[in-house]
Amino acid sequence: MVKIFVITYSTYGHINKVAESVVKGLEKTGVEVGRYQIAETLSDEILTKLHAPPKADIPVIDVVTLPEADGYLFGFPTRYGTAPAQVKTFFDATGGLWQSKALYGKPIGFFFSTGSQHGGQEATIFSSLPIVAHHGMIYVPLGYPSAHMFDNSEVVGGSAWGSGTIADVNGLRMPSEKEREIAEIQGEKFAAVASKLAA
Repeated sequence: MVKIFVITYSTYGHINKVAESVVKGLEKTGVEVGRYQIAETLSDEILTKLHAPPKADIPVIDVVTLPEADGYLFGFPTRYGTAPAQVKTFFDATGGLWQSKALYGKPIGFFFSTGSQHGGQEATIFSSLPIVAHHGMIYVPLGYPSAHMFDNSEVVGGSAWGSGTIADVNGLRMPSEKEREIAEIQGEKFAAVASKLAA
């Protein structure tokens, strides 16, 4: 059975909410899903000052576990148009996997959150693609499979590069129904590609 890892880093929970829908879409196709989070690098003192809630009860991924999957969907918020330091730290630890080509040819996709409509959703993915290229992985974009992605009557996160949400600068906005539907579609579409590649 094809196994897909959904791996997130989430400070305030927005990304984990999007991930729930991504997982729902994956599971609809019958693939096996492994759910993980990236380790926190900030101290408890800093997290308290940031008013961050406790981390979700999700296993922390170790780089040695990565090769067990056939594909990966990573979700994380943007930090000034790029991935957070926690995500960069995780990928910096994959040098051994790069050397052994353990991830070569495997599909990877992304989903994300930002504080505003123009907060760097696409730039965050652009800045992550060099990692994909160096590992020889196959980036699977979302495209435009949902009519919600053309809806200009309200704020809707996500783009052709991946599903996403707009958290608002105060972090009070959680993923909308339309954003969750797009994320579910991403899970379905990604599973179809990963299954073809694994055949």
